[in-house]
Amino acid sequence: MMRVYMAAAAILVPMQALAGSAADVQRLLATGSCVACDLSGSDLKRADLEGADLSGSDLSGAKLWAARLGAANLADANLAGANLAAADLQGAKLENADLSKTYLTTADLGGANLTGADLSGAVMTQSRLQRSDLSGANLTGAYMELANLAGARLTDADLTRVNLTSANLEGAVLSGARLVGTVLLGADLDGASMDGVILCNTVMPDGRIDTSGC
Repeated sequence: MMRVYMAAAAILVPMQALAGSAADVQRLLATGSCVACDLSGSDLKRADLEGADLSGSDLSGAKLWAARLGAANLADANLAGANLAAADLQGAKLENADLSKTYLTTADLGGANLTGADLSGAVMTQSRLQRSDLSGANLTGAYMELANLAGARLTDADLTRVNLTSANLEGAVLSGARLVGTVLLGADLDGASMDGVILCNTVMPDGRIDTSGC
């Protein structure tokens, strides 16, 4: 059963939560799901939306700090600019979702499906992405310092200008990934698959700049 941490009576929703469609926000809080809904800018901090179906919904600019979204369906959703810091997104379905310029600092995306997702410019410092699938994802310009990507799949992902300083990529699959201008200083690449990786002006873990793919 969905539980939402809000200072309001059981049948009322605080006005700041109604930035999108009021009816859509009420539906989400009442049923725990809302497909193709307008939830843009909504205040859903600490909301329990575990397993919710939010596929195709507009959550751009939404406040989802520390929200529980484990196993939620967010495929094709628009989360551009949303605040998902410290959110639980373990096992979430985020295929082709727009996560550009989102705040995902310390968020847990372990085992999440992010294939084809747009994470360009996202702030993902210390995020947890163990065993997540980021195949074909666009991570251009993302900030991923100290991120945990152990066992993650990044096949054909675009990691251009991504900052992965001190990130854990142990056992990650990077086959065919684009690492142009990527910073891997201090990163752990032990056991990582690098077949067909494009390296151009890439800062390697030891500080060496690799230009072999330029």
